[in-house]
Amino acid sequence: MSRTSSPTGSPATAPDTAPDTSLSHGLKQRRLSMIALGGVIGAGLFVGSGTGIAAAGPSVVVAYAASGLLAMLVMRMLGEMSAADPASGSFSVHAERAIGPWAGFTVGWAFWVLLCVAVGLEGIGAARIVTG
Repeated sequence: MSRTSSPTGSPATAPDTAPDTSLSHGLKQRRLSMIALGGVIGAGLFVGSGTGIAAAGPSVVVAYAASGLLAMLVMRMLGEMSAADPASGSFSVHAERAIGPWAGFTVGWAFWVLLCVAVGLEGIGAARIVTG
């Protein structure tokens, strides 16, 4: 059915004034940041996998595939938990609801420590790439 004609075929009346919901060109800052982050992760993965493949052989590809599958399953589980019981907060909220307040506290701080260590490791990796 067309937006310009009524169901009976007579001309349509003027539409209500609704906000313009058309698509626009351009990228927002958060999208550019995610694209840059994906590029950095991809480059780091390929630089790091060369050393692993040289040391252990092609079985490293199987290990990467298994860990990728595990990460995908965890993300799907988090998505299911968020859809079943939405909350404003990170995944530590789900641990708090399922196990208790101590679990949410522990998961939240463990994730913070993990991110702090990861930032340091990324700096070391970048320095190794730059220095050769």
